[in-house]
Amino acid sequence: MLRRLSAAAATAAWLFVLPACANTLEETRSGVGNAADTAVVAADTGAVAADTAAVAVDTGAVAADTAAVAADTGVVAADTAAVAADTGAVAADTGAVVLPADTAARWQALRDTAAIVELMDRVAKWQTENFRYEKEKNLHDYGIAAWTNAVFYLGLAQWMPFSGRSAEYTAWLTDIGAKAKWEVAANFESYPAYSIYHADELCAGRFYLAMYERHGDAAMLASVNARLDRIMGAPPDTSMSRRNKQSWTWCDALFMAPPVYASMASISGNDAYLTFMDEGFRRSYRHLFDPQEKLFFRDDSYFDKREANGKKIFWGRGNGWAAAGVAGVLEALPSDAPQRPFYETLLRDLAKSLAALQNEEGCWHASLLDPASYPAPEASATALIAYAIAYGVGNNILPEHDYLPVLEKAWTWLASAVNEDGKLGWVQPIGADPKKVTADMTSPYGPGALLMAGAQVLRWGREK
Repeated sequence: MLRRLSAAAATAAWLFVLPACANTLEETRSGVGNAADTAVVAADTGAVAADTAAVAVDTGAVAADTAAVAADTGVVAADTAAVAADTGAVAADTGAVVLPADTAARWQALRDTAAIVELMDRVAKWQTENFRYEKEKNLHDYGIAAWTNAVFYLGLAQWMPFSGRSAEYTAWLTDIGAKAKWEVAANFESYPAYSIYHADELCAGRFYLAMYERHGDAAMLASVNARLDRIMGAPPDTSMSRRNKQSWTWCDALFMAPPVYASMASISGNDAYLTFMDEGFRRSYRHLFDPQEKLFFRDDSYFDKREANGKKIFWGRGNGWAAAGVAGVLEALPSDAPQRPFYETLLRDLAKSLAALQNEEGCWHASLLDPASYPAPEASATALIAYAIAYGVGNNILPEHDYLPVLEKAWTWLASAVNEDGKLGWVQPIGADPKKVTADMTSPYGPGALLMAGAQVLRWGREK
């Protein structure tokens, strides 16, 4: 029997709501061309590595109406928690947690729920009104179930409970799912080198699972369940060459696929999904994670390449995918799962490295170690990293004293990247490595990642 997925690690001891601020998996081919309906790819010339966004189940809701701020005394009352800024003490149902005074003060300064809701709704409104998808040709990147779009669906599904327009978004997402027939794409099934294994295609599955959790409609679950069972029943080629897309040989894949397996394990009660996911993830970690820089290479073609300044090439969004993928797995893992320590440690390692590479304005660049060559900000990397750090801080994996300022700066910059209509700019197009970015560039995975970050921030309001 199926059981409902419970929110994992929902133990954060404080309410944190950042000031207003406002793409999914990706990684396209390193020289690949997706052919139309048959998706014919020439293996010798490249491979598509697009990322599949998985839907993390959202169980949170904002209780903004019950929160009040007394500016003269620095006291914030939210549901059952109260913060006294002069002492940095938080009182809640489960007891009192003492925060450093500067953290308590910063928490008050950033607690602008209304501004966050307005910003996220503006982003969601613009993206839904300007949404397009292809019905032929490159369905892998632009079809209705493509990873690019699936990241937005996932973000909107996670944001939906916090919005006053929840009914509207529910209807929009239900219509999208119905048009996609709640099916995981199979664009490469006739191409043996990829077949049913490409991680990007599972990204839509995360959205379907989130909708299943909310509505309990078995049709939303069936295709994901069938695809995962097919993959596990006919194990993929486990070689880690970048040309092999049957395994998670590029870091974007860590966002697209692993959280889907972790969520299915929780829904079904079948730990075989978790075991399969963990083995595949650790293979990717051993192959792509640089122990010196504590960052992920995009794939093994970058091991010996260098930036103009002589530094290793670490892609901003690629590491955003990896960090957000780790957070997505942790969201689905039970608190007592034996795999948790590995993923918590990895999130700490990534967060520490990424925090040191954040620029003064609060964003990250397309190139993490050579920002001078790519001076423009990059919004999708910043949103994905903000989501991962928000999860870590909110669930007591990352110390708030160290990471609250990082998150504050990131959120403030992201808000500045959203125009009055709700369009998020500075989003690098589909790619596999650092590229130039401009203010007018956007793609659905950018707003999707931003909505995921906003939902993660506001979720704490309900849990406290």
